[in-house]
Amino acid sequence: MGPDAGTILITGGGSRRGIGRATALRFAGLGHAVAVLDIDAAGAADTARDAAAAGSPAVFSAHVDVTDQASVAAAVGAAQAALPPVTVLANIAGITAPTRFEDITLAEWERVFAVNVRGTFLVTQAVLPGMRARGHGRIVNLSSVSAQRGGGVFGASHYSASKAAILGLTRTLARELGDTGVTVNAVAPSLVDTDIFAGALSAERKAELAGTTLLGRLATPDDVAGVIAFLASPDASYLTGATIDVNGGSHLH
Repeated sequence: MGPDAGTILITGGGSRRGIGRATALRFAGLGHAVAVLDIDAAGAADTARDAAAAGSPAVFSAHVDVTDQASVAAAVGAAQAALPPVTVLANIAGITAPTRFEDITLAEWERVFAVNVRGTFLVTQAVLPGMRARGHGRIVNLSSVSAQRGGGVFGASHYSASKAAILGLTRTLARELGDTGVTVNAVAPSLVDTDIFAGALSAERKAELAGTTLLGRLATPDDVAGVIAFLASPDASYLTGATIDVNGGSHLH
């Protein structure tokens, strides 16, 4: 994409073995400036440093609480002031839990929706005006196979419902922005081998889940980052409102 590729702004990029970090490194190698926003400011800074080492011409990191409008406005504003125009937004920040429906408290339900849905809404709303003004932008939202098959992997009903909401938001926003030069797509991975599941799944359970795929393995963060990079590339300029499955054949529909 070259040195004029602009900036990718990534939420949820602080984890050492996460999709956000893999995405930051992938886009750094493609010549993008990289802005990493995360609730974990130190983790975001580490990812930004790694992106600089991977070839990014400019990096930025900041703490953000994606559920808080003021926090989002401050972090996005600072990123926009520090770096070239944001050409790609990757809404990756998210949380999950395996709580059974009858055991979910109202506070837990609302927290999952606040991070996964409200966070995507707030960050997109903060970044979108610049994309519209320039007549170009690529927004990629992270959903999940859980939204398509009704859970059954790790996240429970609140996670599945929140990720289904992301699909609806993606499609509706794609319709609204059809003639603006901004595309909006979603990626729906199956279980990805990241830090979010560290200690939560036994080796036996991970092996069992890997066996449900046609490819016989779990997804890696790089598998997802590669699809996000494709959706931001010129090759995907005619894709909008689409959901790209990254599930190794574990869910065919």
